[in-house]
Amino acid sequence: MKPAPFEYVTAETTEAAVAALERFEGNARCLAGGQSLVPLLNMRLLRPAAVIDLNRLSGLDHVTVDDGRVRVGALVRYSTLETSALVAERIPLLARAVPFVGDRQIRNRGTLGGALCHADPAGEMALAAVTLGASLRAVGPDGVREVPADDFFQGPYTTALAPAEVLTEVAFLDGRGAVAAVAEHARRHGDFAIVAIAAAGLPGPGDSWRWVRIGLGGVAPRPLYAARASALLAGTRLEPKAVRAAAEACLADADPASDIRASAEYRRHLIPVFVERVLAELRERRRGGTR
Repeated sequence: MKPAPFEYVTAETTEAAVAALERFEGNARCLAGGQSLVPLLNMRLLRPAAVIDLNRLSGLDHVTVDDGRVRVGALVRYSTLETSALVAERIPLLARAVPFVGDRQIRNRGTLGGALCHADPAGEMALAAVTLGASLRAVGPDGVREVPADDFFQGPYTTALAPAEVLTEVAFLDGRGAVAAVAEHARRHGDFAIVAIAAAGLPGPGDSWRWVRIGLGGVAPRPLYAARASALLAGTRLEPKAVRAAAEACLADADPASDIRASAEYRRHLIPVFVERVLAELRERRRGGTR
């Protein structure tokens, strides 16, 4: 199929993109990598009056460290995240999550901002942002605002962005020294995850962990930060009893649905299995000296 007719607008500045979105009164979509938007247009699941191309915007493809935060521009491609030494050192969970996304062609074009605005409940970038407590910067007619990742994702493919706002940057706390692991179950590599679990932790004295953060993807209408499970693991050595308690807490927080990929019952079965798996990987990465 081919898209329904729409007006194509090229934005040269963020202000121009915001103005274009205002002009179409919410009936427009922004184009970055196009890996999610273009298929939806071609299948006519979306029929916007206009598509606003953001690819000429300057200053949105940076990865920088500033005041204890790693700032990633919304137009940074997956492939940049995958190969960046700075991302691997300071945001290891993001580096671990990227290889699960699609294939090489998708990662060469897709962007961090596009993935977050798509808000797939099983999306790896949304999962990483929520797990790490990232902050998302949006620019709109009323200026700039910061939105915590936990508030940004409001439901399946739904975000807190206003109709005329543009996502410009994502800020992650500097995670230097942290260890990260991601595990997911999909029909095949690169397919949509049935269940995805992410974990990041900072090693403490001996075999203990100063903190551990767990995120859940594909098991609720939006990605979840498992706050109770994370609190149970802080200060532990990730011993079996603590891991089982965290897995049970994750299961209690989840609200999986049935769809064409899996039943809710199957997802519930997978959650504790993959929580234990990802925490075991976290321990192994610490022992092996890899993040």
